[in-house]
Amino acid sequence: MLTGDITHFIQKGSEMGPQDNKEFPFAPTDTATLPASAAEDSPLPDVIVKLAPESNTVEHCKVNSTTPSAETHISIGCQVVVPFLIAGMGMVGAGFYLDHVQDWEVFMKVPEIIILVPSLLGLKGNLEMTLASRLSTEANLGHMDDPKEQWSMILGNLTLVQCQAIVVGLMSAVVAIAMVAVTQQEFSLSHTLLLCSCSIITSSIASLLLGFITATVIVVSRYFNVNPDNVATPIAASLGDITSLILLSWVASILHDADDKFSWISSIIIGCYILVIPFWVFIAKKNKYTHSILYTGWTPVVVAMLISTLAGLILDILMAKYKDLAVYQPVINGVGGNLVSVQASRLSTELHKDNELGTLPPTARICISPLDAFFSKQQYAMTARVLMLVVVPGHLIFVYAIRYFKEGNASPTKIFIFFYLTAALVQVAILLYVAYVITYYFWSRKVDPDNSTIPYLTALGDFLGIMLLGITFEFLYLLGDIQLPT
Repeated sequence: MLTGDITHFIQKGSEMGPQDNKEFPFAPTDTATLPASAAEDSPLPDVIVKLAPESNTVEHCKVNSTTPSAETHISIGCQVVVPFLIAGMGMVGAGFYLDHVQDWEVFMKVPEIIILVPSLLGLKGNLEMTLASRLSTEANLGHMDDPKEQWSMILGNLTLVQCQAIVVGLMSAVVAIAMVAVTQQEFSLSHTLLLCSCSIITSSIASLLLGFITATVIVVSRYFNVNPDNVATPIAASLGDITSLILLSWVASILHDADDKFSWISSIIIGCYILVIPFWVFIAKKNKYTHSILYTGWTPVVVAMLISTLAGLILDILMAKYKDLAVYQPVINGVGGNLVSVQASRLSTELHKDNELGTLPPTARICISPLDAFFSKQQYAMTARVLMLVVVPGHLIFVYAIRYFKEGNASPTKIFIFFYLTAALVQVAILLYVAYVITYYFWSRKVDPDNSTIPYLTALGDFLGIMLLGITFEFLYLLGDIQLPT
């Protein structure tokens, strides 16, 4: 009789009314399938909890994160400002160094090297900042808390970055040579081999060094409960520009001097690096954290390289007219790239925390107005406001530092300050708005923003920075400002 009642009860379950004042015709006898705490906290009767189908959805969605749930303007600013200033001074140093080496013999005899500068400096955005964003997201999600998984993730990503650095370094040199051949109707085999070997060596060694630094910063940030999204990319960039410039200039100078006696050395270097590519590919393919990126992560890097190389061609033209522009180029490009990388990394982390890839938050839109991007109450708008607030004081510090160390006084003209700061604000505002749009667009298309957005944004920052800096110098020239910054 009891069995029949139970069967009837289950079959008619969907027709039953409210059961608040009724008792089940049987009593639960076993709740061993759930922990005691879970059984006590459950709002459903024990029998329903016991009979519910098993699911791993809850476990999949759990995030072991120690990232602050409600960051404020002050907390974001405190974490961003110090790395930003450190990075900025590194870029000032890079600007001085570029201004110095442009008179070296190798730069005078092989002017195509200047075209490589934005592309090779942009590798920190294409590779190291993308690495920082990827590892920061994993750290904030708690996936790097296990030491074994942490090492596997770091080594796999460093291997992937090394592979990408060699390929992109070679491609950037080839593209630079092609641009010179088309625009200036010039081609030299010795220059071609020199550029390719310099580019490969610079990109490979710089990426290896900066990759280790980036990974270390993220692990240490996690240990001290600091959001790595706020600090990893600026710190990685602080050494990126100067490291790449030093490597490029010294390697180019050494190979150029050795070219007379050992004309074959550049070809040997290129051949050795090409032969080692399959080894890096094999390791990255076997690593579960980089397997998919090895196949899908090339488009953003290659497109960004093409944009940066085009920016380099424009820089070469501008520097022929305004020699003093060189010292400001790494600064304006680097500041824009650093700030937008912070925003892009934070946007990606937030999407990973609460949403499945391909599914946007319920109230989110891909295309929003610039007012919403900067003045709404959303977290991304608050971050954008903080980043915009550091542009003017940051650039003032960098400009006065350049002027002081270069000429021994700290008095750039007011008209230069006005046009330069206007250019910097326009650049960063455009980049922050584009960062939101393309991050949410890529996410909606099931493309991980950690692997895609930063290369496009830093390349766009290079292009905008060089164009706006050139316009600034043109205005100063047209207005008769005789104290052009030197």
